[in-house]
Amino acid sequence: MTGVRVLKNYINGEWVDSQTDTFEDVVNPATGEVIAKVPLSTRAELDEAAAVAAEAFKVWGKESTPKRGRLLFRLQNVLLENTEELARLITLENGKSLADARGEVQRGIENTEHAASIVNLYMGDTIANAASDVEVSNYRYPIGVVGCITPFNFPMMVPFWMFPMAIAAGNTVVIKPSEKTPLLMEKIVDLTEQAGFPKGLLNVVYGAHDVVNGILQNPLVKAVSFVGSEPVGRYVYQEGTKHMKRVQALTGAKNHTIVLNDADLDDAMPKILGGAFGSAGQRCMAAAVLTVEDGIYDEFMARFVEEAKNIVIGDGMDDSTFLGPVIRKENQQRTFDYIEKGIAAGATVTLDGRENIPENGFFVGPTILENVTVEMDIWKDEIFAPFVSVIRVKDLREAVDVANTHELANGACLFSNDARSIRYFRENIDAGMLGINLGVPAPIAWFPFSGWKNSFYGDLHTNGKDGLNFYTHTKVVTAQYNTKSF
Repeated sequence: MTGVRVLKNYINGEWVDSQTDTFEDVVNPATGEVIAKVPLSTRAELDEAAAVAAEAFKVWGKESTPKRGRLLFRLQNVLLENTEELARLITLENGKSLADARGEVQRGIENTEHAASIVNLYMGDTIANAASDVEVSNYRYPIGVVGCITPFNFPMMVPFWMFPMAIAAGNTVVIKPSEKTPLLMEKIVDLTEQAGFPKGLLNVVYGAHDVVNGILQNPLVKAVSFVGSEPVGRYVYQEGTKHMKRVQALTGAKNHTIVLNDADLDDAMPKILGGAFGSAGQRCMAAAVLTVEDGIYDEFMARFVEEAKNIVIGDGMDDSTFLGPVIRKENQQRTFDYIEKGIAAGATVTLDGRENIPENGFFVGPTILENVTVEMDIWKDEIFAPFVSVIRVKDLREAVDVANTHELANGACLFSNDARSIRYFRENIDAGMLGINLGVPAPIAWFPFSGWKNSFYGDLHTNGKDGLNFYTHTKVVTAQYNTKSF
């Protein structure tokens, strides 16, 4: 299309035209308008970026830890000054509401703040008298070039799970953003330049499978951080470890929210609505399944459905919008197909997301299906849309058993104020991130983020101490000193 801007890769501190002849449209999902074109770059371009990053690592890896922390602190301040612009870019290319976008930007800033405290995190350990005249010390070192593969649904938060800590720890980075939401990364690069990032420290290569395989196979890349779907995450883990790389792959989710008879519905309702329908359900922490105890079921469902009907749907560009579009036309149609699958399997459509939606764009309204069972595809599959399956249970034990049947175990929430129920939930649920009277149990940056079972492949999660440990390796020195001459 004439007049549509073509994005460039960012290698060694310069924006460079891709050598590819294949491009993909970047579309505003609220209107269907093409707003840019992104290159699906070649393997050679990824290899060039990896070589640049490896060369930059020779200098950056030896830089003082306090200086690295100050660089991230400067970036944090620059991000704070540009919060609104970043949020509006997210809404433009992703479709989520401005409120959700601002929350995402804040999460990214929070992760930068975490990385800026690298001096406190980086220190090792020493035992002065492990034996007679023997001391043992643990030293931490960066590992080299880190490859980051990020998804469309959080174009700011997820990259900021990765590159700030990787760089603060002394590594250099090559990042492949989602080709569906590449504009925000362009702005982020601009802000890293304002913060004073040296050339080669952060490199961006847009693309698809060729760039992903380049990250996984290039011997200069020592570690890979990935967030995305379960099938792709499984492949990334298998292919990356086959090439002797560290890999952390955060994948799919089918989060269960349990509502017990003693839940405070005045408090719970807005939280559950946000967890279910915020970001159009396109997040790994979405409240995709509600398991509701029998005694409160009818009251809860009456309120939940009525309030879901009143959700404001729109393009997200003003503060009145709660629910924006899904990312692409095929995602919209896929969701509509799941409604039909649910009906065919015997579920009841209580609220149909195909109705009362804007004509333009890729909208799905709040969708609620009842009488769902664990045999149905709508319960098994990660639909990634504002789509909620509801199951009536007799008690907490049954609710936990239902959740634990699923092969994905990212997050789970409980609405109750009973200490015994909370303890039983914590001790018995199979999920990595738990919420008590919360709709979205995403931890702050100082704690690890990730799930269990097929929601995660790897050993060290993102964020928290796990994040630092993933981006560093240690050397343990055992030394004996002859003190007899004193």
